[in-house]
Amino acid sequence: MANCLFCKIIDGEIPATLVYEDDTVIALNDINPQAPTHILIVPRQHIDTLNHLTEADTFIVGHMVQVGQKLANQLGHAAKGYRLVMNCNADGGQTVFHIHLHLFAGRQFAWPPG
Repeated sequence: MANCLFCKIIDGEIPATLVYEDDTVIALNDINPQAPTHILIVPRQHIDTLNHLTEADTFIVGHMVQVGQKLANQLGHAAKGYRLVMNCNADGGQTVFHIHLHLFAGRQFAWPPG
């Protein structure tokens, strides 16, 4: 997508320091962190929202969660806990319309959120 921030990062048009990458996803620190650790896990394939997922995308979403778990382990957050969040559309808190998974860690989180 021509105007998508994450697609531009994936394509190298906008520089970013990646904390993880493979053939399916990239991961980078959020520029407006809401926790001491706030990483975005972004699929290389552009999918606007969770509403646009199909059964064929099951691997991508599962892989995103596995990468979140892997990063939480590598960063030492698995034992104390972490949160994985995906937002959908404006009322759900989505601001970039390319699905992405938030990894939050490094502090205690309240429930219910927001």
